[in-house]
Amino acid sequence: TVDKFAFIDDSRTTLGTGLSGARRNLAGFANAGTAGYVGGGNSGLTTVDKYDFSDDSRTTLGTGLSSSRYALGAMANSGVAGYVGGGYVPWVGRATTVDKFDFSDDSRSTLGTGLTAGLDRLTAMANSGTAGYFGGGNTGAGYSDTVDKFAFSDDSRSTLGTGLSVATYAPAGMANSGTAGYFGGGYVMGYVSTVDKFAFSDDTRSTLTTGLSTARSDLAGMACSGTAGYFGGGNDGSYEDRVDKFAFPADTQSFLGTGLSGTRDRL
Repeated sequence: TVDKFAFIDDSRTTLGTGLSGARRNLAGFANAGTAGYVGGGNSGLTTVDKYDFSDDSRTTLGTGLSSSRYALGAMANSGVAGYVGGGYVPWVGRATTVDKFDFSDDSRSTLGTGLTAGLDRLTAMANSGTAGYFGGGNTGAGYSDTVDKFAFSDDSRSTLGTGLSVATYAPAGMANSGTAGYFGGGYVMGYVSTVDKFAFSDDTRSTLTTGLSTARSDLAGMACSGTAGYFGGGNDGSYEDRVDKFAFPADTQSFLGTGLSGTRDRL
């Protein structure tokens, strides 16, 4: 299933063409105004599906991920390239790999510098034109509060001095491009309702006074930059269909009257 939310009124429809195969623990990124991409996942192998925003038609890229993996993170430098990082490679372990997809022709390369640690169940968000950020996740030895930053000018990696406010896995990310990025939810000895905000001007972190409407992990995020960001689905002890909305720039939280078309996590 692929649900579509119109930003003009938050109404939901469900695409007639869904994913090329049913799967969970996948990741998505978008070239705003052009196409969205969904990659990896359990049973997804290396598959990357592409949705043309002009008509929501789906194709599958001839070149997928550099390795079969799931529970990964993704973000994009809109107009230029999308990035898919980390994840779990079956029978191998957690990956540091970051694959890059050039939007001009959907060709894939793999960055020489990957994540600072092998991680699965991480997330990502981006400030298009400037940098992308991967945060949180599971190292196998514990949960991560690390936030890695990739400068889009040369794909070089640095690590923020201030990471997440709590080490967590299975959070979600979204961004108000040009202003701030947000990491929300996750799990650490219990479900998390916290939403951390990173100001793109200096990468300083604050924590929103109003978090998610329910503490949950394994959710997903998306945003209409300049207007609002959304966190949807997840697991709070049962699967959720709710979608929380954070209005930019005040970060006021509400939740949509119409949620997902079905309760689900790891979307």
